[in-house]
Amino acid sequence: MADKLVIVESPAKANTIKRFLGGSTKVLASMGHIRDLPKSKMGIDIEHDFEPQYINIRGKGDLIKSLKQEAKKAKKVYLATDPDREGEAIAWHLAYILSEDKDKMSRVTFNEITKTAVQNAIKNPREIDTNLVDAQQARRVLDRIVGYKISPVLWKKVKRGLSAGRVQSVAVKLIVDRENEIEKFIPEEYWNIYVDLLDEESKKDFEARFYGKNGKKIEIHSKEEADKILKDIEKAKYIVEEVKKGERKRTPAPPFTTSTMQQEASRKLGFTLKKTMSIAQGLYEGVKIPEKGTVGLITYMRTDSTRISEEARKAAKEHIVGTYGEKYYENRYYKTGKDSQDAHEGIRPTYSELEPDAIKESLTKDQYKLYKLIYNRFMASQMSAAVYDTMAVTIDANEYTFKANGQRIKFEGFMKLYVEGTDQKEQEIEEGMLPDLKEKQEVKLEKIDPKQSFTEPPPRYTEASLVKALEEKGIGRPSTYSPTITTILERRYIEKEQKQLIPTELGKIVNKLLTENFGDVINVEFTAKIEDEFDEIAEGKEPWKKMIREFYGPFEKEIEKVEKELEHVELVDEVSDVPCEKCGRMMVYKYGKYGKFLACPGYPECKNTKPIIETIDVPCPKCGGKVQVRKTKRRRNYYICENNPKSCDYISWNKPKKGEKWHQDEAQENNNLKQKNKKSENNK
Repeated sequence: MADKLVIVESPAKANTIKRFLGGSTKVLASMGHIRDLPKSKMGIDIEHDFEPQYINIRGKGDLIKSLKQEAKKAKKVYLATDPDREGEAIAWHLAYILSEDKDKMSRVTFNEITKTAVQNAIKNPREIDTNLVDAQQARRVLDRIVGYKISPVLWKKVKRGLSAGRVQSVAVKLIVDRENEIEKFIPEEYWNIYVDLLDEESKKDFEARFYGKNGKKIEIHSKEEADKILKDIEKAKYIVEEVKKGERKRTPAPPFTTSTMQQEASRKLGFTLKKTMSIAQGLYEGVKIPEKGTVGLITYMRTDSTRISEEARKAAKEHIVGTYGEKYYENRYYKTGKDSQDAHEGIRPTYSELEPDAIKESLTKDQYKLYKLIYNRFMASQMSAAVYDTMAVTIDANEYTFKANGQRIKFEGFMKLYVEGTDQKEQEIEEGMLPDLKEKQEVKLEKIDPKQSFTEPPPRYTEASLVKALEEKGIGRPSTYSPTITTILERRYIEKEQKQLIPTELGKIVNKLLTENFGDVINVEFTAKIEDEFDEIAEGKEPWKKMIREFYGPFEKEIEKVEKELEHVELVDEVSDVPCEKCGRMMVYKYGKYGKFLACPGYPECKNTKPIIETIDVPCPKCGGKVQVRKTKRRRNYYICENNPKSCDYISWNKPKKGEKWHQDEAQENNNLKQKNKKSENNK
């Protein structure tokens, strides 16, 4: 009989923790939630003050029975679920199910799965924090009410199976709004003038860029304006007016939070949010390392704090000084944002001595990539700033002003280990140093290079930039970003093309209906305000049912008003110019599991449907026929000749280019692609 029983969520976490506790302690997994709201109905008793009607999750009967038996036998039960609101709620549900006396049951939390952290947690148990539980309940109940009340409107007016959600619908709105901005964008012309100049003394050339006239900035908007300046500087002397030399420091980024980890893994590793969180979960719960057993490699991965413990700070110092030298270390503290929940640390390695390359053989390829990213980011956050020598030069050419900048790295500091990525198309370009120019010296003109450009629309969101936008606007929390984006992709409200998130026609229709009729709920400011209220509940400043009451009254009136207004409104299907070959009616556009398709409006008398064939303006490299764009089940584009398989077997992952010739060595790969997609085509 075990003296102590520890219950965690997952078997992997249980296996890691077992190593740190005595033989008289049993560690079991609840396999996530064991109680939740029912799937078959709303499960909220509106008439009795919004009481949630929780039920045991189907399929967990045997597990619950086993947990009850073990709890009854143990002298002490420790609920060691994750250290966040969701984990607190799971512990609360476990306590209810096990229904043991309060003195026997305790809550323990740890931010990292190490021997010290786990043993300290067991020595310092506490009661379940009902404020955290209430914050989780408030989110669950509010989201259930919104989803169950709004979704039926979509079923009646668009199609069955659609869903609306407080956070997911706002995320779709951001993506649709950005697409509308792009579509309405009108490019504006502008010009840059570059000059290649030579310092005859050092024989080094450098580039300067047009700035303005007599030191005042001027923007060039047309070829006529550019031509006038070009004429004025054609025979001008280029005189160095000012030389400024200095030093610039670049400081490291803080340790990862959930959102910055997701963004950086997307930028640098190409991981989806879902993949990043899954791999991070495995690193946190434990990986088997030779001679060490199962080891939790990182701290808890759901956090919006950048704080780190003094023990971790000390370990980082020892590693940095020992590996790179004293001058590479700097003791750094990072401010946590005002809306952050500072319950635990930023994401960092649990053992500084376990360098990524030293344990590479014990990790999967993707685990290694993410662990290295987390490890290097954390170590770099405690390193010295990089130092650059800088030089800024102002040059006069017949009263016109040109500027040139140069920099050279003097001390690499943290950049020896890690440089943060950006959302821009190109990383920051490290410019070379300029020649050692002096004021009033003349430099020789070698070439004038005018360049016409046009302003560009704002970029589409990627998973990384959408997470950044949601976080900046206060929408959702670390644990919600990944499931939110996964949901709207699975619902086909958006699709992903080369990392860009693009709204589908279905997404646009759903967004239009929701924003026009539920504008007060599907609203960025409202959603951010709700998140603040959840925080108030977590801090014990507001009863959770009071918040739900205040929300539900106006919301119920809004639902009644919308249902009445839409009662006699029918969304008319968009008519195509394609006649139905079976009955002659003009086919209409419909939306299904795989996106947009053509259907006969005569259903159910005529059940004819057709896929919409998209083509490109490049002929088939093999036979010259039209090339069609198709999608796999996973929504990846591939390209196929319209004559395939009758007289041409061209099929490729890569979009053909004009003038491209067919290579026989592509045949086998394309044949594999053809076989792979046969089932997908049949299903469609």
